[in-house]
Amino acid sequence: MFGGHIIFGTLLAGSLCLHLVSTDTCPAGAMPGLPGIPGFPGRDGREGAKGEKGDPGKPLKPDEAIKKGEKGEPGIKGMPGKRGLRGDFGIRGPEGPPGEPGEQGTFDVSKSHLLSAFSVSRSTRHPPDPNAIIRFTNIITNVNNHFSADESKFVCKIPGTYYFVFHASCKEKSLCVILMHDDKKLANFCDHIQKNSQQVNSGGLAVYLRENEKVWLKTGYYNGLYAEGKKGDSVFSGFLIHAH
Repeated sequence: MFGGHIIFGTLLAGSLCLHLVSTDTCPAGAMPGLPGIPGFPGRDGREGAKGEKGDPGKPLKPDEAIKKGEKGEPGIKGMPGKRGLRGDFGIRGPEGPPGEPGEQGTFDVSKSHLLSAFSVSRSTRHPPDPNAIIRFTNIITNVNNHFSADESKFVCKIPGTYYFVFHASCKEKSLCVILMHDDKKLANFCDHIQKNSQQVNSGGLAVYLRENEKVWLKTGYYNGLYAEGKKGDSVFSGFLIHAH
């Protein structure tokens, strides 16, 4: 019993000797104490400053140059992005040089249907009957055939404003020429002459016509229309001024 107390006392004295004084002052032959309990791990220190850029690497062999890798294959095309905002208009550029002359144009057939004109003549010494239609047998111009040679009347195919004019030769007899529009008298032009004289009776009017309306000339009571070769013809003409 006393032996155990002696051993414990010896260990305790040795332990106190390690903690309080240096080992040089402890009695020879003292035993070291037991290891202490490990402490908790310390916190990480602050991140250090970024170091300077290092020198480029050297090739494995001194005589071997640095080789650049081959160009890789292009990647897959990405989805198109959203359309951006429209930019401002730029400054107008300078005028360019004149171009070369173009080819000669052709007649526009599509507008030919808006043309209407005629001129007809009468060359005979025989006068027409009184109060009868004046017949013109010689066709000088008949654009789109709007003058009917069979009726000796102009037939409107294009509604619009037309101008009609006539020049009638007469000799030794008085003459009255009436401009007719669908059996309606528009104007009466008369010329009373003396015996053994020859002259020309003329007149003209602008008339608005609708489709299929007709215009012609007729004599009145005086029918002294006359022509003899080159001494005098009677002419009736008309043309479209403006289509409606």
